[in-house]
Amino acid sequence: MDHISNAQRAKILVHALPYIQEYTGKIVVIKYGGNAMINEKLKDSVIRDIVLLSLIGVKVVLVHGGGPEITELLNKIGKKSEFVNGLRVTDEETIDVVQMVLAGKVNKTLVNLIETRGGSAMGLSGVDGQMIEAVAKDEKLGFVGEITNVNVQPILDVIEKGYIPVISTLACDKKGNIYNINADTAAAKIAGSLGAESLISLTDISGVMRDMNDPNSLIDTIKCSEMPQLLADGVISGGMIPKTKCCTDAIEWGVNRVFIIDGTIPHAILIEMLTNEGIGTMFTKG
Repeated sequence: MDHISNAQRAKILVHALPYIQEYTGKIVVIKYGGNAMINEKLKDSVIRDIVLLSLIGVKVVLVHGGGPEITELLNKIGKKSEFVNGLRVTDEETIDVVQMVLAGKVNKTLVNLIETRGGSAMGLSGVDGQMIEAVAKDEKLGFVGEITNVNVQPILDVIEKGYIPVISTLACDKKGNIYNINADTAAAKIAGSLGAESLISLTDISGVMRDMNDPNSLIDTIKCSEMPQLLADGVISGGMIPKTKCCTDAIEWGVNRVFIIDGTIPHAILIEMLTNEGIGTMFTKG
């Protein structure tokens, strides 16, 4: 940054102003996971973006997963991870590990990082204040939850006091069972329940491509009505099907705009939100 003159710096800030005005006072949910969360340098860039947004008056809500860390700890205790259709089979021993990793290690590490970078954060899990209620999704999967209700009050209380809520995607039921929830689904439900201005999903890919092998074929905007055709044409396939479904669900549930962006690009969040470039795929109502 040192080679940028002060005049250029000022110009950059002025260009960002209309975008800042658009987002100030609005809720933006950021879903964070995957490789952007493992690489320390990228993690630092994501956290700095979040702190900056928070300081310019954006009400940021950070929702995180922690799949790789869960797998790592399960390996350490000699437990093999089993997946059915991309969902982790979660028995009693596994849900204990999931709870320790998500609500403990990962959550507090992110809270701590935000605070050391000059932000104020408060760690929550879906169990706190019965924020996320769920039932078992499928007996074969064990303690994997299907969300039945999101109570946004704890999140709003934390925002109102000036903190960035950092939410780990666990859920509970009335009987006291704890469930593991897919982080994409949880982020979509939370963003919808909050009526968020936007949901930004940080992934390891640059968005939806017309041709997976051609980086120039990125589709920058998808209307929900275009989804059936994209699925029929096979443009969206494999692991992208559930990811994009979460995006369109979030819009149906009340989010204004949803972005899938490549979290491996430094400051991807700021580029997407505060410039006219946009670097991922945006989903809109249409």
